[in-house]
Amino acid sequence: MRAAVVLFSGGLDSSTCLAIAKEDGFAPHALAVRYGQRHAHELAAAERVARALGAPLKIVSLDLRAIGGSALTGDLEVPKDAPIGSSIPVTYVPARNTALLALALGYAETLGAEDLYIGVNAIDYSGYPDCRPEFIDAFERLANVATAAAVEGRARYRIHAPLLRLGKAEIIQRGAQLGVPYGLTHSCYDPDAEGRACGRCDSCRLRAQGFREAAVPDPTVYSPR
Repeated sequence: MRAAVVLFSGGLDSSTCLAIAKEDGFAPHALAVRYGQRHAHELAAAERVARALGAPLKIVSLDLRAIGGSALTGDLEVPKDAPIGSSIPVTYVPARNTALLALALGYAETLGAEDLYIGVNAIDYSGYPDCRPEFIDAFERLANVATAAAVEGRARYRIHAPLLRLGKAEIIQRGAQLGVPYGLTHSCYDPDAEGRACGRCDSCRLRAQGFREAAVPDPTVYSPR
């Protein structure tokens, strides 16, 4: 089986993406990044889900808190109950997917893998610019001029974004068919100390709506607050 690198957060989308990579016939290597996010619950979820799906997990560190500019890497308040998609929210982390995909590309080159998976979605999402098809296409072009393996003709990199044009309900239905353990995943931007979801941030609301529309039981544990 050919290796593939899956950018992995332990959330609903990346967990589905990991399962899809396996279904596509790859041996997926999950890559999670400790980038200075405001809590460690998603990395704990990444370990749980990767173990459940039988994929090796590597966790690397990158300090995006040093740059700031986001409620996910600084002291800004996470918006609650705000309109979704009307503007780019303060939970956007500047250049996050660019930096994370660059790490995934480097990992792929050392593994001899030519395929990278990322669980971005441009349908039911908060409007982040680095979740759009234009970004994925541009990064694939970059990958094939920025690496020794590509320049020397040893690799042709492909960026797979299988969830890009799916609604959240479609993603959940697909994942349910593949046996994704959604009860082990974490999506909330602002969980309580025990890791229970707030239910009010963009990520929680999109997730809850997706489970309702998919007619799949929502295993999320919500904070009483």
